[in-house]
Amino acid sequence: MFRIAITGPESTGKSELAKQLSTFYQTIFVPEIAREYLSTLGRAYVIEDIVKIAKKQLQMENTLAGQAERILFCDTDLLVTKIWSNYKYGICDHWIEEKVKSHGYDLYLLCSIDLPWVEDPLREHPGKREELFALYLRELQQLKVNFAIISGTGTERTENAILAVEAAFKIVDSRQ
Repeated sequence: MFRIAITGPESTGKSELAKQLSTFYQTIFVPEIAREYLSTLGRAYVIEDIVKIAKKQLQMENTLAGQAERILFCDTDLLVTKIWSNYKYGICDHWIEEKVKSHGYDLYLLCSIDLPWVEDPLREHPGKREELFALYLRELQQLKVNFAIISGTGTERTENAILAVEAAFKIVDSRQ
């Protein structure tokens, strides 16, 4: 199973890209759990909710992995919850930090901030996109994982992501 995490700041097209790639590769994707969780919470979220979201996200990913056709696209990953928690609260739960290190992906697609911001009641930081993108980039570099920055609009963005996936496949296939 080839797992691909689609990561990055808010309003960078992660969900749309996950859908497009799963369609192109005729497989499934793991939806973002946070959106549904927060929409039905009925109160302001707290740091403990971020841990619950992270655990539910990983549980959903592991559940859907058995249904995927060779590739599983993950619309968000635990890196998102780590950065979110650190940015919002200045701390991150140890469980999330450990899982970011131990639950790796074959490829991370880091969505660039070149798409226009789309207002949404669950989005919090329209003026902080550059700062947040830099945090994602630094984290991925520190983790020393295989990642590609995905930019472009419309079909160009999807095509750039497909090129990154294909390049990663070649690397993995050459190792086997």
